[in-house]
Amino acid sequence: MEFSPSFETGVLIQRYKRFLTDITLDNGEQVTIHCPNTGSMKNCLFPGEKVWFSTSDNPKRKYSRTWELAQTPEGHIVGINTGRANALAEEAIQAGVITELQGYDSLRREVKYGSENSRIDILLEDTKKPNCYIEVKSCTLLEEGQGYFPDAVTARGQKHLRELMEMVEQGHRAVLLFVVQHSGINSVQAAAHIDAEYAELLSKAYRKGVEIIAYCTDSSPSGASLVKSCPVRL
Repeated sequence: MEFSPSFETGVLIQRYKRFLTDITLDNGEQVTIHCPNTGSMKNCLFPGEKVWFSTSDNPKRKYSRTWELAQTPEGHIVGINTGRANALAEEAIQAGVITELQGYDSLRREVKYGSENSRIDILLEDTKKPNCYIEVKSCTLLEEGQGYFPDAVTARGQKHLRELMEMVEQGHRAVLLFVVQHSGINSVQAAAHIDAEYAELLSKAYRKGVEIIAYCTDSSPSGASLVKSCPVRL
């Protein structure tokens, strides 16, 4: 995934009201930009550290700039735009990077499924094998050297696990894919200390046959891509 033009830089001041972020531009001007992350962004907010943002030419947008990347005090790069995770996953599947998800005839996005009125992030279909339902989650929480998901209690994430288990029961293939958007994360596990119910459901889903995989992202101001698998601790 190439970013054209490349992201511009600034320095983080604060994130507030969930979708707003104040930064200082390289020329010293303070501006408000859009924050495309609905999570808590725990351990991703470091005032005084460098950030990167994209700029839209859409005249209807109130805030033309969008926060894309953050830098931690240790120098790690974090992709905070969760909306890019699905596109990164699709690109990696089509490029053959995610070896576990090869050999299907077609790929569709945002397809309705399940009994709880959900939309699957990616659906792989083939006339010779069961459908493959893929739920994509962006993982950015790093604590004491370990990557965790989620970074806040997630009723939506719990629902998705139930839906994936339902697909397995119906004879389909179901996959939970963690897109790791933090360069310091080398393995992923459920954040039971944050959302105990999600952790329990994740273990149950694994026992029921839901496949759980993770891939690391290589991010820079000019582009991003999934590059290698990442261990998941269950």
